[in-house]
Amino acid sequence: MNAAHLYALLLGGSIAGALDILFAISFAAYNGATPVRLLQTVASGLLGSAAFAGGLPVAALGLALHFAMSLLWAAVFLALALQLPALMRWHPLLAGILFGTVVFLAMRLVVLPLSAFPYPVSFKPLATVLDLLSHMLLFGVPIAWAVHKAMPPQSAPL
Repeated sequence: MNAAHLYALLLGGSIAGALDILFAISFAAYNGATPVRLLQTVASGLLGSAAFAGGLPVAALGLALHFAMSLLWAAVFLALALQLPALMRWHPLLAGILFGTVVFLAMRLVVLPLSAFPYPVSFKPLATVLDLLSHMLLFGVPIAWAVHKAMPPQSAPL
């Protein structure tokens, strides 16, 4: 990994994390929840139900965990792009949408069920569609775009 790759990982992961958490906070507010409660919900993946008694410090932990996961997912995409150069021949929009879909499914079907998250994972229609679109467009695309920009010209899309 070179400096351009590290920059892409940090830029793409940070933008994706910011857009995703802004969407989540907005949707939570639409449903009557505060940003602190949403961020405590994120922290509950590590702390379980105890997260909801932790106030602002736990909300800050939730935000830090969210961005750590965003950077981890960006690192996964970068590693895939480095190992599979054909991935970068796709348009970043297509690669990002596909990657965002994979992240959505992995989070809902693997990460959350294996974590301390205290609620059953649900697939309510409106929330599921909006969360999937958020992961595709607000999460996957910024990561794919940043990684695409960091790749050598011969890896550019056709």
